[in-house]
Amino acid sequence: MLTATAAGTLLGALWFVPSANATDDHPARTEPSATTTSQVTTQARVTTEISSTTGDGTRLADTGSFDTTPYVIGGTMFLTLGAGFVVYSVRRERLGF
Repeated sequence: MLTATAAGTLLGALWFVPSANATDDHPARTEPSATTTSQVTTQARVTTEISSTTGDGTRLADTGSFDTTPYVIGGTMFLTLGAGFVVYSVRRERLGF
């Protein structure tokens, strides 16, 4: 019974692990874009001009961050649940049930 509980707890904890899908929703292009190099060069020039005009010297892009709250709450919940099962099983063993 303890093994089944541990397996269920592990599967529940793995529910909060983000998936890394390697597939794309759109089909791959078969022909390379001819203007990719010019687009990259233009974007680099614009980025350089913008970062040089800000005056604070920051040249990194603001990519934002994802919300980790569900992962922290879920991980803490399952860690607490697992620790509770360990304490319960040790207590049962010592009392001789």
